[in-house]
Amino acid sequence: MNSLSLDDFEARALDTLSTYGAIPCLSPMFDAQWDQNGHIEAAVQLLASWARTIKLAHFDVAIERLEGRTPVLVVTVEATAPSSGTVVLYGHLDKQPPLGDWSDGLDPFVPVRRGNRVYARGVADDGYATFSALLALEELEGRGVKHARCVVLIEASEESGSPDLEFHLDALKERLGDVELMICLDSGALTYDRLWVTTSLRGIVVADVTVSVLTQGQHSGSASGVVPSSFRILRQLLERIEDATTGDVKLTELHSTIPLAHQEAARAIAVEFGDVIARELPTLEGVELMGDSASDRILRRTWAPTLSVTGMGGIPSPEIAGNVLRPFTRAVLSLRLPPTVDAMKAADAVVRALSTDVPSHAVVEVSVSAADGWMSPPLAPWLAAALEVASLDAFGRAPGFTGEGGSIPFLASLAKRYPHVQFVATGVLGPQSNAHGIDEMLDLPMAVGVTNAVATVVAAHAKKEV
Repeated sequence: MNSLSLDDFEARALDTLSTYGAIPCLSPMFDAQWDQNGHIEAAVQLLASWARTIKLAHFDVAIERLEGRTPVLVVTVEATAPSSGTVVLYGHLDKQPPLGDWSDGLDPFVPVRRGNRVYARGVADDGYATFSALLALEELEGRGVKHARCVVLIEASEESGSPDLEFHLDALKERLGDVELMICLDSGALTYDRLWVTTSLRGIVVADVTVSVLTQGQHSGSASGVVPSSFRILRQLLERIEDATTGDVKLTELHSTIPLAHQEAARAIAVEFGDVIARELPTLEGVELMGDSASDRILRRTWAPTLSVTGMGGIPSPEIAGNVLRPFTRAVLSLRLPPTVDAMKAADAVVRALSTDVPSHAVVEVSVSAADGWMSPPLAPWLAAALEVASLDAFGRAPGFTGEGGSIPFLASLAKRYPHVQFVATGVLGPQSNAHGIDEMLDLPMAVGVTNAVATVVAAHAKKEV
């Protein structure tokens, strides 16, 4: 059934995708002046302009705006099949920051092609999604294949936890209509040889905590041993959340039971692929990974609560470090949550742990944001069959099913609004794609395969309506 080729994708999308890759449209969490700086606006205008070139019979391209919120690109494609339901195809255009210096010859905002891979921030996470969604629909109509009404929804705050999305979903309620199928193009893949379907996503709590002990820094010869170290107090507070020896999270509110089906799926993946999680990580020689088996590492990445310290403040770089007892230490904590944990209850537990009975009565300030995880509902028989055909047609292999360790707040939001909707969460974030890290990369054949698979699934949805 599939006819979109790599040459087709390059001709139709690659120039504009590369232009998008050059735009530093950082998510609001990383660019507080996003509105004034105009990078998100440049990106949404670029994608909207490209969307208007798509070859579809009846469609509308709109940039929806709400006061004080990031814009949303909405492309509404009218049905060519008798159907009252809507298929929503989701992606996002905001980006993570560069993180650090990229490898020689690479730059976060200077797209570089090496073979069939394109390197730039945001091309895989999640710039390709607009092109994949609309090219899939263009392929269907070009071959006379029927589809239901489709809405391509591209938001601009996902990397900040989608704080603007609920407001847009309220405003777009009538436009979305009766959502029957949700296709999310922002997820991962364990390999590039098949369509990978995400069965669960972890939730997240981000905590910004500052421990203060002085109004200004003091000579360590005068103050140390008298004034408690803000870093030491922070260490004590973090020990309430995480066991420093094992890395296990202590707070019961951050734990849940792993369903048996997900345990069995992890074991099956480990049997077929071996220690796939360990292989994809650029671990230094000799470093011992957590987890006692390949399947355990899969479950630890997808169902275990974890703590990562993703940022520090109040600590000078080594080049300018003096003998000073610092007045404060600030840390940004990223706590990944099992898919079924209530993120707000988890956030409350984290705040209590960090701010109750603080050692030495140090001053602690904590702010948090939280987003729920998600677990896919059972697949309808028609969708399970469609995914099998889609992966076989596009890749020559049956689909893979696995949980992901990241978060896509949109899925949890939509699942609450439409409890009976069918979901397909998939994407191109496979080995060495480096989402959020340096040297982010889009594998072009994978993007083409996902696009063709999406076309197959959308066509199957229309057929089951007849």
